[in-house]
Amino acid sequence: MKTEDLIREALREDLGGRGDVTTRLFVPAGTRLRGQVRARQAGVVCGADLARRVFKACDPGCRVRLLLRDGARVRPGQAVLEVSGGRGLLTAERTALNFLQRLSGIATAAASYVAAVRGTRAAILDTRKTLPGWRALEKYAVRCGGGRNHRMGLYDAVMVKDNHWLGRDGFARAVRELRRRHPRLPLIMEADGLAQVRRSLELGADIILLDNMPRSRLRRAIGLIRKASPRTLIEVSGGVGLEGLRRLARLGPDRISVGRITHSAPALDLGLDLL
Repeated sequence: MKTEDLIREALREDLGGRGDVTTRLFVPAGTRLRGQVRARQAGVVCGADLARRVFKACDPGCRVRLLLRDGARVRPGQAVLEVSGGRGLLTAERTALNFLQRLSGIATAAASYVAAVRGTRAAILDTRKTLPGWRALEKYAVRCGGGRNHRMGLYDAVMVKDNHWLGRDGFARAVRELRRRHPRLPLIMEADGLAQVRRSLELGADIILLDNMPRSRLRRAIGLIRKASPRTLIEVSGGVGLEGLRRLARLGPDRISVGRITHSAPALDLGLDLL
């Protein structure tokens, strides 16, 4: 979904058929307001320009000054943006903050995972576990936190899981057809045991995803792949959290994919303070 459509739908959801009844009845039409969106906790900012566009949608004549760029660190009490205009700013407040808090929360979560693996070869990647319609924004937030994006959807990489099992001959035929039809698409093959790792190597996978493996099996699988095919990328996934993440990264994978940096990231606490 395009960002402008998402903003429009979010405001329509909030305004319903009657609009902002509270502001219209309790704040005089000529009122002029000025305020700052400030952080209540430390984190990484993402979505500042999106918040600006929400304020503009509710008060086209308002002025918004972005004080921090997306990807910047913010400390408690620090202002992210300044806004001045009419009472429409109050109408925009919650929707603007919803976007800003959600995306900043994801960026902050991503940054914490990136920091935990710093100094290893592992990169932190997201997954497709995103809110419907928000994928492009949430993956942008991951990048703002220093993470990398996994495939955007089902169209830009081939990822073969257990549910795609065709039998050995069927797999080989499908891989040949993939290389013929879509030579530029990477082939990712999921493995939860050493037999599947060997099969993935035989089929020429570009990336082997080691899913939900115990640490001892992970170590053996990584060693097997490095010895057999040093150019094959190794990804680790499945229930990855901050606890034990660095020990996991020290096993030597190239990529660690983490669903919770999008689907379970807590919102960053931000608020609009009128001056």
